[in-house]
Amino acid sequence: MPKENIFFQRIFWHFFEVPKEILRAWKNFLLFNLNYFSIPLLLKTFFSPWRRYRESYGRVFDAGKYLETFLANIIYCTLGAMMRSFLIIIGLFSEIFIFFAGLIAFFGWIVLPVILIQGLAIGLSMIFK
Repeated sequence: MPKENIFFQRIFWHFFEVPKEILRAWKNFLLFNLNYFSIPLLLKTFFSPWRRYRESYGRVFDAGKYLETFLANIIYCTLGAMMRSFLIIIGLFSEIFIFFAGLIAFFGWIVLPVILIQGLAIGLSMIFK
């Protein structure tokens, strides 16, 4: 950037450099949240048993033991799906919150000079009335 007066440097910094950094930080927050809650991994392993709890069927076939083991494994898979859905919902809600917070921060930064000038004008008009 060529040397200009400080006013144009401030305008360039405020409207071009900082918004790029805000968007980059916003993207990093969104990606961190996805990795923190492991949403892609939770979706891939949705019906896996929770915490790898699994009953062994044993070597000898016993109908009662086989049915008991089968039902226990179904319960573990259901528990895993319930816990994963709960974690996915929490992760998506926090993702939505981060999205809207970033949107507010980005547009708040863009309109900040207008708000400051308007506040200064209102303040001066109140002083000199």
